[in-house]
Order: sequence, then structure tokens, then C-alpha cells
Amino acid sequence: MARQREAALERENAAPGAESPGAFLNIPYDSAFEDLYLAYIAGISAFRLAPRATLEIPGGEGRRDRVLELIQSCRYSFHDLSRVEVDVRRPATPRFNMPFELGLATGWARWGSAEHTWFVLESKSRRVLKSLSDLSGTDVYVHDGRPRGVFRELCNALVRTPQQPTLQQMDAIYRKLKKSLAFIMGQTGAKSAFEARVFVELRTLATALARARRWAKNYEGVAQKYTLSAT
Repeated sequence: MARQREAALERENAAPGAESPGAFLNIPYDSAFEDLYLAYIAGISAFRLAPRATLEIPGGEGRRDRVLELIQSCRYSFHDLSRVEVDVRRPATPRFNMPFELGLATGWARWGSAEHTWFVLESKSRRVLKSLSDLSGTDVYVHDGRPRGVFRELCNALVRTPQQPTLQQMDAIYRKLKKSLAFIMGQTGAKSAFEARVFVELRTLATALARARRWAKNYEGVAQKYTLSAT
């Protein structure tokens, strides 16, 4: 029964648009990163990719394997290593989840699927050479800690994909997500933007906006139709 409930939740959280390649999003989950979190969802969706994240994974045993399965289901993965500083909350601890998940993705791309493409992003130039020297020789996309920088570097990373949105289109989706976030959190009772239901709603809205043919005119109608459409 427990497995059946987990399977049902997986179906509910499945990325919208099965035809859209998945893009695994490996980022820190904290309030200081909220704007960049929204920027990644907006930008990735504008490229007609389906954002995926560990937020979708239910709690319980086998989390590492579930994370790997999620990475394996995605055509791309984006790994943001901009938060390498020690978390000062007691006990003071460095953040290891992001480099660990990057390791899973690089291993899968090397020994599992040559089609999986991974990207490393940072906020500061050349810092990765100090924090993770084994990545020497890897292109690192530096976004300067700003949403517009995320859009710029996504354009550089995904230059060969069929869909090529402009920075203005990505920014428009981002602004709508940012405007809708408080409403989504209020309707779901969420205490953080980094909760499973909030992520699913943001992804659904971003996907709908990215598919709107008339960007400016369709935004309000699309937002009303897709944001929390089940409530």
C-alpha cells in the first residue's frame, strides 16, 4: 500500500508535457536563493524543457536511489554551486548536496547515458577551480547571482536546442512567477517556496506561459487558467 501511495504521488507530480525533455534542477533550497529558483524555473520552461527537482521526491527510504532515478529520467541537468559557503546555523556545516548530485549526474553521463548533458553554474568567476578542482577544464557558467545572469547563461548552455527564447521572454515568465508566488503559497498553506506543491504549481504556470503564442496578451488569462487549477 505504501508503494502504491508513492506511485500515485509520482503520477500527480509528473512533469507536464511528456513530450518536453526533462531538466534536473540541482540548487540550494533556502529563502536567499528564491529569486534564482524562480529564474531557473522560468528560463528552463522557456526553452520548452520540463523542470524537475528533488522537491518532487517523497520522504522515506532509498532517497539516494530516487534522486538518481530522477536524474536518469532527464535529458539535461543544471547544477548550481554558488552556495559553497558554510551554513552558519549550528552546527556550522558546508553544503554537500549540490556537489553530490553533480557527481551522480556526471557518473550517469559517463557510464550510463551519453545523451545526458550536465551544466555547472556559479555566481563567481573561477571559484569552482578552488571549491571543486576536479572540474578543471569544464565550462562553468557564471550568472553573477542575478536572475538575468541565469537567463544569459541558460542561453549560452542551451545554444543548440531547437527552442531559443529571448532574455525578455524568460524575464516575463519570471516576473509572472514572482508575482504569483504569494498567492500560490497562500492557497497551498506553504511556509516556503521550496515545497513540493509550490514547485509543481510554479512549473505548471511557467510551462503554460512558455507555450502561449502571444506573450504579452496571453499572460493574465494563462495564469488564471493554470495556477492552482485543481482548487
